[in-house]
Amino acid sequence: MGRRRSRTQERGEGAESSLLALRKMGYQFFSPHSSASLKPCMWCKRAIMGEGMCYKHQFYGIESHRCVQLTPTLSCNHRCLFCWRSFEHTYPHERDLEPQEIIERIPFLQKKALAGYKVSHRTDPVRYQESLTPNQIAISLSGEPTLYSQLPELIDLLNMKECTTFLVSNGTNPDMLRKCRPYQLYVSLVAPDQETYHSVARPLEDSYENVLRSLSELGDRKNQRTAIRVTLVSGLNGHNPEGYARIIQDSGADFVEIKGYMHVGYSQHRLTQDHMPLQDSVALFSESIMQHSDYSVFGVNEASRVVCLRRESP
Repeated sequence: MGRRRSRTQERGEGAESSLLALRKMGYQFFSPHSSASLKPCMWCKRAIMGEGMCYKHQFYGIESHRCVQLTPTLSCNHRCLFCWRSFEHTYPHERDLEPQEIIERIPFLQKKALAGYKVSHRTDPVRYQESLTPNQIAISLSGEPTLYSQLPELIDLLNMKECTTFLVSNGTNPDMLRKCRPYQLYVSLVAPDQETYHSVARPLEDSYENVLRSLSELGDRKNQRTAIRVTLVSGLNGHNPEGYARIIQDSGADFVEIKGYMHVGYSQHRLTQDHMPLQDSVALFSESIMQHSDYSVFGVNEASRVVCLRRESP
């Protein structure tokens, strides 16, 4: 019995340590019983101080200071090497919140997370006030949102509040994605083939065919913008652009973001700075994609090492 209690105690201490670590990272939790959380991104904070906006403003018109970054769950079925998020820390208490529970607390938690900017002399007061009435929800903070059982209902309610919604998914759950109607849907394309997918995404189970299915259905969506996100990691998945182009062309996605891996966050424990491709490498890879598809350059953002491609009209 003593040994059993000791193991239980160790698990409890580990869970509390993980929770503390996540809070130190700035995660604001919607409930003590769920990993649903919110955290303003770097570009939201920079925008409040008048220091520019992220590439989503350049490409899609999103105002970074009015954007909320959240997730309904921190659970994820991938362990991507390049992910800056922390899947090393697990949340100890988990239940799916009702969508309304999440929506009602968004303004309070966003204001709490940005409270320090109210008194800063560097803050643009107009943008700070605007940040308290967000109009864009990015369901992309961490975890895989399709593992949240009420994701379609959450998105529908956000749409009814006249917020634009960006949903970012790894594509492993195509059945759930079909039920979701976000303003813009992102699906990640980690690799051009199954072997590379397993070595880079490190899925908990073989989901490669599900990912391909999710990608192939992007062109079927009506009155929604769709995008594919490719994170290039030097020496790991930056090969076979023809293979990427074949998948992208078959998808029918409106946009493709080719983005260089950045050596930040918890990915620093898995990769090195040598895995970061320079902007020239990202541009060359994008050119190879264009040579084998009907996509062309829509925009370039060197600060984020990203090239955005747009599908040419048929």
